[in-house]
Amino acid sequence: MKKHSARVAPLSACNSPVLTLTKVEGEERPREGPAPAEAPAAGSEAGRGSRRCCRCSGPGLRKLGWGLAVVLSVCTSWAGATQLAKRTFRTFDAPFTLTWFATSWNCLFFPLYYVGHACKAPERPSVRQRYRECCRFFGGNGLTLKVFFTKAAPFGVLWTLTNYLYLHAIKKINTTDASVLFCCNKAFVFLLSWIVLRDRFMGVRIVAAILAIAGIVMMTYADGFHSHSVIGIALVVGSASMSALYKVLFKLLLGSAKFGEAALFLSVLGVFNVLFISCVPVVLYFTRIEYWSPFSHIPWGHLCGFSLLLLTFNVVLNFGIAVTYPTLMSLGIVLSVPVNAVVDHYTTNIVFNGVRVIAIVIIGLGFLLLLLPEEWDVWLVKLLTRLKVRKKEEPAEGSGDLGSGPQNKRRARPSFAR
Repeated sequence: MKKHSARVAPLSACNSPVLTLTKVEGEERPREGPAPAEAPAAGSEAGRGSRRCCRCSGPGLRKLGWGLAVVLSVCTSWAGATQLAKRTFRTFDAPFTLTWFATSWNCLFFPLYYVGHACKAPERPSVRQRYRECCRFFGGNGLTLKVFFTKAAPFGVLWTLTNYLYLHAIKKINTTDASVLFCCNKAFVFLLSWIVLRDRFMGVRIVAAILAIAGIVMMTYADGFHSHSVIGIALVVGSASMSALYKVLFKLLLGSAKFGEAALFLSVLGVFNVLFISCVPVVLYFTRIEYWSPFSHIPWGHLCGFSLLLLTFNVVLNFGIAVTYPTLMSLGIVLSVPVNAVVDHYTTNIVFNGVRVIAIVIIGLGFLLLLLPEEWDVWLVKLLTRLKVRKKEEPAEGSGDLGSGPQNKRRARPSFAR
């Protein structure tokens, strides 16, 4: 049985493959048939068509079907979490406490992974054995106290900042603006990767980054530079920047991780949140910065619903590449923008003026440009070349058929006379 060893980088709760997603090493992809130039010359067109249908009806279609399910899961969970957070703040004005409560659910990542792995694996390893195997990701000594504070704690802080800034921004601006502005994190990832990781320079991605920045400026102008909107936009941009920093630092310091290692790392972030961040909501409560009273009025249903949707979003986003393509998962984040726009149209007083619509379109276009693969220009040249070859072959075949008709008739006349 062929083992699957895809490697991923754990994404923060507000990360998008898109969100930009990191590269996947060793991911199984459906085998493609030979290119038209490499195909055998013999064989009829019907044979070629049947081979194409066989290729399309195999693992590729299965992976595409899973991709559609993953896209819907990412879109609904992210849009639902955003809308539920907005509704929660009507009766529970405590964004940092909500961040702490939702991040604590990260402790469930490794147990959920182990249950899934145990059900799928032919030999069921013990929890301790699987834990020790995943701890190799942190080094030869495993998860020591030094590794916990040097490699896990900084990412725990970035995770908390990413979520807190995003939730705090939702209090000040509508969910449509917040969700579309957060899509700029993919442009920030590219810029940081280009500067810090020395990734390949791509002109189309520079254009996408410029579009993202232009969209941010236009979004600020859409509400007339009011204090609440400016602060909210700045908070979302700060959240997107923290998310991009999280991704780039993870790739720089830790590289990539297998599914079990990623699940263990995210659970470690949840443990760090419970042990060292729990004091912050208490301090905010007694200083009345985030004060709620009485405790019986806390909307536990909204808090648990938001945490569950966020956990679902992170599970699908981090482990969805096992069944589909990373690009499809990123599309789910973009599709959450129109979903939030429809909900805001019927539940809030948002005004979709021309500037706001253009800003949303520009940021969305920049996000889609960043999804293009590195070799997109080579693929485009090959596609155009194939189209030109096909256009040249079609007139040649047509002229050959027309020319063969009179010749056959002329050759047939003498034999008919005999």
